[in-house]
Amino acid sequence: MGKVAIETLGCKLNQADSLKMGDEFSGAGFSLVDTESECDIYIINTCTVTHVADRKGRQSIRRAKRNNPDSLVVVTGCYAEKDRNSLEKLAEVDLVVGNTQKSEIVNLALDELATRSFSTLEKSVGEHLSEGIQNANRAMLKIQEGCDQMCSYCIVPKVRGRERSVPVNDLIDQANDLHLRGYKEIVLTGTQLGSYGFEFDNTSLKTLLNGLITNTDIGRIRVSSVQPQEFSDELLDLWDSGRLCPHFHIPLQSGSDRILGLMRRRYDSKLFLESIEKVRSRVDKASITTDVIVGFPGETEEDFIATKSVCDLAKFSDMHVFKFSKRNGTIAAHLEDDVSYQVKTRRSRELITMGEKYFSDFRMKMDGSSENVLWETKSVSVGRSKFIYGLTENYVRVKGKYESLESDLEELVVKYDSLNPVGPMIACH
Repeated sequence: MGKVAIETLGCKLNQADSLKMGDEFSGAGFSLVDTESECDIYIINTCTVTHVADRKGRQSIRRAKRNNPDSLVVVTGCYAEKDRNSLEKLAEVDLVVGNTQKSEIVNLALDELATRSFSTLEKSVGEHLSEGIQNANRAMLKIQEGCDQMCSYCIVPKVRGRERSVPVNDLIDQANDLHLRGYKEIVLTGTQLGSYGFEFDNTSLKTLLNGLITNTDIGRIRVSSVQPQEFSDELLDLWDSGRLCPHFHIPLQSGSDRILGLMRRRYDSKLFLESIEKVRSRVDKASITTDVIVGFPGETEEDFIATKSVCDLAKFSDMHVFKFSKRNGTIAAHLEDDVSYQVKTRRSRELITMGEKYFSDFRMKMDGSSENVLWETKSVSVGRSKFIYGLTENYVRVKGKYESLESDLEELVVKYDSLNPVGPMIACH
């Protein structure tokens, strides 16, 4: 039996791509195993949003080859699209497949295997997904890809291409198929979800969500990320259905209007805060998370203070903080990177500390509330006890005893853990 392991780095869009690649390898007769297992083919689906992401990709490549020196190491994803030549020079890399070639990855890997001798490789048509993937309760559903926004710091348009959407009916069919396979939640992923359907007549994100609510039975639908300027009253009305998870990832990037202009973002701090308020006023128990970049070229201390001020007003439930990383091929790459590493590090630490307080405060407000928890499939042993982890509808992590698990999806009272203020909440059966 041929074995394939897929390691996914980066965004939910990559996770959706990995799920599809897993299905395709399974259909070709391979079984999927976890990344620590010995395998014949090791797929590394990379990210390249920062230089740190590139480094993690190279580390994964080296680790894969150490696990099994005889394995075929295939690198795909955004790093592969951006810097194929550099990756092909790495001794541990056997095959590089860019984003534009992902649909051909099985055939390309088989062609590469045909030039080698793998004595342990046996193929059996019709083998299914491995237990760990087949029994997963959350699935990523890619609704569109590419971005036309051209933010000055972002490499994504270069490695993902122009915006293009998957037709509504195709997505409804995919969602129904995932439901039949046992998934309890789908996460709508893409590069620019708010632009969904622009190339089709009378089609938008609202159209898609309404179609999924009306024509599927999957219990939970989660929207991964929407820009602040893209929220309308009509769109938010759909959350009244009870099927859409009250979690909104709305990227801020900076609270300084001057820096937002240099970044080529399509909103200012006032519009951003108005969007936050609109969401909270319309959606009960709304959790709002965000991304923030520190140290963008030209960012002064005054600009940074403006960012902290907006964050304090927004009171996010969680924050993802990134130090500016120059990406060749972007507009910002031509700007002088004049914020020192030390300053970037200090600003990053300040925002992370603020984010941890918001994170703790949000969950403290949920203490004693009844929440719908979707459990993950793998248990974790701690001493003599086994625990399982899951997510509430508003994207708060919950920890429960494996022995008390009654179903994959449970209505439970959750308690704030004061001994671990940045850890998961505790499920009470």
